[in-house]
Amino acid sequence: MLTKQQIQAAVAVMSKMFPDAQPSLDARTPFQYMISVMLSAQATDISVNKVTPQLFKDYPDPQTMAAASEVALQADIHSIGLYRNKAKHMKAASEALLRDFNGVVPHTRNELMRLPGVGRKTADVVLADAFGIPAFAVDTHVTRVTKRLRMVPQKATVLEIEQRMMQMMPEAQWVATHHTMIYFGRYQCLARAPKCEQCPLLDICAEGQQRLGLKQAN
Repeated sequence: MLTKQQIQAAVAVMSKMFPDAQPSLDARTPFQYMISVMLSAQATDISVNKVTPQLFKDYPDPQTMAAASEVALQADIHSIGLYRNKAKHMKAASEALLRDFNGVVPHTRNELMRLPGVGRKTADVVLADAFGIPAFAVDTHVTRVTKRLRMVPQKATVLEIEQRMMQMMPEAQWVATHHTMIYFGRYQCLARAPKCEQCPLLDICAEGQQRLGLKQAN
């Protein structure tokens, strides 16, 4: 497994490759950002950004979304995967915001996770991107990159990945590292066809060396 020094050096290389790695969801308010992140589960940010303009035009805040029917919400997001469940959670989360938080998106992970449809990853993304609170969200890209590069054990859970990366990286870099790894996973270390031959991290990547039939890294 890579050392702390190696992990930080690898992240620095990724950062040079993708210096403009930023959140790609379009939203104007913390509430809209939370809803966008909920919609992004098992869907691409591009597909989410296609439906949210109309969705937020119709239901810009928890008050209007809580008052809407699930069928009405489904109509705006039907092109997104799992849209029925997501409409149900969007409405329920809006109702919970009004009931428990005076319609204001909370600023802590535990409070966010009390909302229907908001898991740990969604909560971490909202904290980091909507409020600028240090957090390290772990999605499929981060999971893939950290395991392929042996930054974490192969059987590490999402929580274990989060905890180790928070230990390995300075707190001030948690959010940026999350976005950098997403871009690296999205455009370099792809799920089905990683670009191992052109990867500047091949010399420390056990997975890449195995794929190319080279000597495995220590």
